[in-house]
Amino acid sequence: MGETITFAALDGEGDIPGFLAKPEGPARAGIIVVPEIFGVNAGIRQKCQTWANLGYAALAPDIFWRFAPGVELDPDVPEQMQEAFGYFGQYDPDKGVKDIEAAIRHLRGHEGVAKVGLVGFCLGGRMAYMAATRTDIDASVGYYGVMIDQMLSESHAIANPLMLHIPTADHFVGPEAQKAIHDGLDSHPKVTLFDYEGLDHGFAAEMGGRRDADGAQLADQRTREFLAQHLG
Repeated sequence: MGETITFAALDGEGDIPGFLAKPEGPARAGIIVVPEIFGVNAGIRQKCQTWANLGYAALAPDIFWRFAPGVELDPDVPEQMQEAFGYFGQYDPDKGVKDIEAAIRHLRGHEGVAKVGLVGFCLGGRMAYMAATRTDIDASVGYYGVMIDQMLSESHAIANPLMLHIPTADHFVGPEAQKAIHDGLDSHPKVTLFDYEGLDHGFAAEMGGRRDADGAQLADQRTREFLAQHLG
């Protein structure tokens, strides 16, 4: 079973809340699970527990802790979707990268793991890319990451393996953005891209109306194999 914890932010900013799920025995590695814009909700906690069942220490940081701590939203409820967009507008991704760095330090320092990976969704998928370009994360995976096409100038800094899952019918990341991502990253030796024909944003959610079971299972299997290869 997982538990709510706090871990130290960088630069003495305070303590970041998060949900941590651990295996029964020693963890094989650590995994940071970066949520969508809906907070550390039941689906994200379930993803953490799934990683723990596979032997990893899985930590989901509260990405909105500075202005909406503890928020949990349901994307299938229109009013909560709109609330989530408001939080997305307030979010500072540069500070978010520092929070990921703090999570890396916590997992390495307090959970006794040598390697740390990251799996992020939506906004978290963008943060998976930014973690790959700005931190020493050992491997990262982004699902339907937004705005990556606007950050391709940072791709030269990717030093460790990165995988991105791209649904071709993503109504938040259109065909031009998808083409830019492929044009910018297809030839990068550290980057692996997978397209999912006809699937939309959120297809790998654990629950709710956006989930596509076949697509989610395929993407999750690829993610498990990728992280097992690079984290152990």
